[in-house]
Amino acid sequence: MENSEQSGPREITPADVEINGRKYGDMSIEVDSQPLEGEMKPRKSRSVGASHADSVERSISAEAQSRESFVDTVQFGFNPRPEQRRPGEEARVSSPRQNEPHLDTSTFALAGDSAHNQAMVHWSGHNSSVILILTKLYDFNLGAVTESSLWRSSDYGSTYVKLKVGSRTQLSYLYVCPTNKQKILILSDPEVESAVLISSDEGASFEKYPINFNIVSLLFHPAQENWILAYSHDSKLYSSMDFGKKWQFVHENVMPGRFYWAVMGLDKEPDVVHLETRISKNRAQYVKCRAQRCSEAHRQYLFPGHVDTNSMVVQDEYVFTQVTKSGRTSYFVSYMRESFKQMKLPKYCLPKDMHIISTDEKQVFAAVQEWNQNNTYSLYISDSPGVYFTLSLENLRTSRGLAGNLLVDFYKVEGINGMYLANKLVDNQVKTFITYNKGQTWALLPAPATDIAGNNLHCILPFCSLHLHLEMSENPYTSGPITSKKSVPGIIVATGNIGTELSTTNLGMFITADAANSWRQIFDEEHNIWFLDNGGALLAVLHAAQPIRHLWISLDEGKKWDRHTFSLAPLYVDGVLMAPESENHIITFFGHFSYRSEWQLIKIDYKGIFNRRCMDGDYQTWHLQYKGEPCVMGEKQIYMKRRPGNRCMLALDYSRIYSSEPCVCNSYDFECDYGWERQTDGKCSPAFWFNPNGAAKSCSNSQSFLNSTGYRKVLSNNCKEVGRNSFSPKRQSCRPRPPQGLRLSTSTGELSANVGTNVTFMVQLEDGDAQRTTMQLDFGDGIRITYSNLSRTNDGIKHIYRSTGIYRVTAHAQNSQGADSSALFLHVTSPVERIYLSSPIVTVRGKEANLSVLVWPNHTRTLTFFWWFDNSSEPLITLEGRTSYTFQRVGQNKVTVQVASGSNVMQDSKVITVKEYFRSLLLSFSPALDEHNPDIPEWREDIGRVVRTALSQVSGVAEEQLLVSLYPGLPTTAELFILPDAHVSGEHKRRSDELHTISDIFVTALNQGLVQFELKANIRIIVYVTQQTLAPLVDSNSIHSGPAMLMLLSVVIVGVAAFFIYKFKRKIPWIHVQTEDTQEKEPEVISTVSPNENMSKVKLSDFPCQKELLEKELEARSRGTMGRNMDRIVTREFPNCTNV
Repeated sequence: MENSEQSGPREITPADVEINGRKYGDMSIEVDSQPLEGEMKPRKSRSVGASHADSVERSISAEAQSRESFVDTVQFGFNPRPEQRRPGEEARVSSPRQNEPHLDTSTFALAGDSAHNQAMVHWSGHNSSVILILTKLYDFNLGAVTESSLWRSSDYGSTYVKLKVGSRTQLSYLYVCPTNKQKILILSDPEVESAVLISSDEGASFEKYPINFNIVSLLFHPAQENWILAYSHDSKLYSSMDFGKKWQFVHENVMPGRFYWAVMGLDKEPDVVHLETRISKNRAQYVKCRAQRCSEAHRQYLFPGHVDTNSMVVQDEYVFTQVTKSGRTSYFVSYMRESFKQMKLPKYCLPKDMHIISTDEKQVFAAVQEWNQNNTYSLYISDSPGVYFTLSLENLRTSRGLAGNLLVDFYKVEGINGMYLANKLVDNQVKTFITYNKGQTWALLPAPATDIAGNNLHCILPFCSLHLHLEMSENPYTSGPITSKKSVPGIIVATGNIGTELSTTNLGMFITADAANSWRQIFDEEHNIWFLDNGGALLAVLHAAQPIRHLWISLDEGKKWDRHTFSLAPLYVDGVLMAPESENHIITFFGHFSYRSEWQLIKIDYKGIFNRRCMDGDYQTWHLQYKGEPCVMGEKQIYMKRRPGNRCMLALDYSRIYSSEPCVCNSYDFECDYGWERQTDGKCSPAFWFNPNGAAKSCSNSQSFLNSTGYRKVLSNNCKEVGRNSFSPKRQSCRPRPPQGLRLSTSTGELSANVGTNVTFMVQLEDGDAQRTTMQLDFGDGIRITYSNLSRTNDGIKHIYRSTGIYRVTAHAQNSQGADSSALFLHVTSPVERIYLSSPIVTVRGKEANLSVLVWPNHTRTLTFFWWFDNSSEPLITLEGRTSYTFQRVGQNKVTVQVASGSNVMQDSKVITVKEYFRSLLLSFSPALDEHNPDIPEWREDIGRVVRTALSQVSGVAEEQLLVSLYPGLPTTAELFILPDAHVSGEHKRRSDELHTISDIFVTALNQGLVQFELKANIRIIVYVTQQTLAPLVDSNSIHSGPAMLMLLSVVIVGVAAFFIYKFKRKIPWIHVQTEDTQEKEPEVISTVSPNENMSKVKLSDFPCQKELLEKELEARSRGTMGRNMDRIVTREFPNCTNV
């Protein structure tokens, strides 16, 4: 699991940031504003596209590096030399008038460092005048720093002084404390000496402290300025409580980037450290301890069992991790440091991969790659605890960064609540969509009415729209393709194009000043855009491979741009350093004049473009709206902004929001609850797999509960609910309900344990009055425990087994309304493997039924199979994955099988209905169902339940008389079993005639297409009858009654008539598809009726008499109903999962 958010403390890895086309840190994983300040490498390609391998070196005189009138762009130069100025010389070769907008500039060259190919820059900000620059020569062949220089400016970059740090010391990386930027820590190159240099006065002086390990990365504490975690090259973690002077070992085998400081207000102690430590290949543990007390006795293992390596993310209120078993990955979350819960995505999402995008406002945004997606992801949004997720947008465009990290085309617009942009793949075209209600509805962007030349574009939605590039800049010193700022809500500047889809050619720059309701084109080439003066001005610098001399500034939201010259000689721009959180108006350009020239630092003071500070009369109001609708995220908002064109400076503390008024809630102020889906009419309705009446309801703490209406209010939406609202959950009184759906499992999901270790059993009840339900748990070793109510078992029940063996553990829940039970079989010292029990769902009493089991993954060792039938106390043990069993009791009989291989054990159960006789029909479906068939047992069970309900509604036959079983594989087929009514007594013949009548009713309804169900919005599935199977209609008794013989005679007459009518050409509708039996175990589908293997198709003429036919059919029915031979396995490849 990865993290894509830019908030919270993060590990600072110096090698993560390399400018000019080199490797960058994963800007979508564990990012915040903490320096490392940046690393510049001007020797190769440039961050502004400055590829100058073929450029001609220029001879730049000192006179060319003079005081100029110019604006924001960053540049690097090489050979340092003192700053040189010519008084009165300006960019326009004339002195500016008193009130004429102008820029004051000065240039400084870092003399003597022309060979250095890397640089790291830090500006403290907060009105500090100190800038630090570390330049170094990194030898890629040696993998070491061979030269370094540290420069310091105390006058906002006008002049720099080269600091002396020791003749032998080679500096490698520069770090700045995020909570006290006067504290600087610099690492020396470990190839020369292993030490840290520490400053507490913004680099004015340093003290050197030796260390005995090589630091790869540092993580500063979010609140304590002296606390640091250091990760070493040998995967060990160290901590320091005195800003790096002394270090203490914390833990070994720590995964890189998977260690976190405590989150203030959530973790009880501020020195808590969250770690992911490697146990073996692909297996790790979540460890929590204190930074200075992390011995084995002081460690906490908060997640039960192992986790996947590189999966733990600690962010804000959440801790995420994942566990993969048998090819399926489950994702878990801890909210507010409570116990872990499994994250619930829609049932058939079946995720292959998940990335956390954001945890803003106590809600999780996640990019999920579903089972049928390859190059795209879907956007899911959670509730506050991060457990239940609903789909927001499908098929998000993704790409990979330079470090291999996932980049999702998803952008949060700063300054406006609930506003996001995303690029979605639609019919193989990438289009840009926008939402104003946090992902409930998405719409295309309207294109500008005219191009930059004023020509009408005639771009009409939805055939033509505006498309924007949303990827983040991997260079912290360029603006990236899109930018917005919290201090100027409603303004977005982005790179994009107009047409049917997003393109990488014919790009221009576009701006909106009204929250994307309308757009204007401002440049027909790519530019880097920055906000100046707290958002009051815009700075544009051409994104070009050639050196440049000019920049552009706008004071009226991009309507008019003034060109300024910032350098007399063209400069290759590598980056722009903005003063963070400062009231000064200074920026610094970094660059170089030629490939071999020195690093150039150009200081620009843009205060001269303003003539005064803004007063009350310089502001105007702006009403946020979307397509004329004033209510956005449940409120009417009015903002303050400077009148376009006024040349006054904004105050840091002026209020952007003028007024806010809540609106009355509507349906789009709510998102669909878990298990519900948004329909085309905007309403939420249950998904086909979700039963809203069977959802778990908590009555443990009160006499009532909140029952979902299918909607949940969008977090941070401020709408006001008036009167009887139909969207919010309704409080209902708790009524006595019998316990149903009792499930017993272990906390790890495994059915094995080591002797003498704690085993935690989890008891879950799908429905019932948990507060008034007693529960007894029998551990199977002579010990039982009873709880007065189920709510006391939420944290699990622990038990220690003292001897090896197989234990039947039984949970029994009971109240005044009824009872339910569940059992599992625990193998002490044996873990669990995944299996699938293939069995008939209906069989005939007194006849053998074939059972088989499929095992994943395949084993080369001998397997032991344990078969449990109904309430038997002893299993049937076999060495083959098949057996047969004769059921003597009419009704439902439960079969459980366990497969053991060494220390691995897994179980599966099926319920088999045993009857004296029944009828069945083979069903097929509309082809659309195949497109949504993931071919897993759970899906087949849910579809079977839906089809059974539809058949019952059409025919009026009770659902208890119907069973529907779907076969594995494609095309999707199923078999309908019609059972005798258990509540109706009567003669055998009359009851069998009733099954004939019901069968005819179903055939008629199916042939007329009356049996249908809705799979999802606008997708309806029609059920058809394919063939009628030869289900037994007689007793297993060998003595037939008179009526039975008459029935046989009538069947013979009908058979002979059919024989002559079809002239021996019509074949019996036998349901049997057979493949060649090979060692490869080719796939096959075998019906409930299993004839002789040599008979793939049978003609009527092959039957000598009807009596023999029925006897053979009766025997075949009892032996083969739904049975699967282990030599013939139905398989289908399932993405990132096991074969089913």
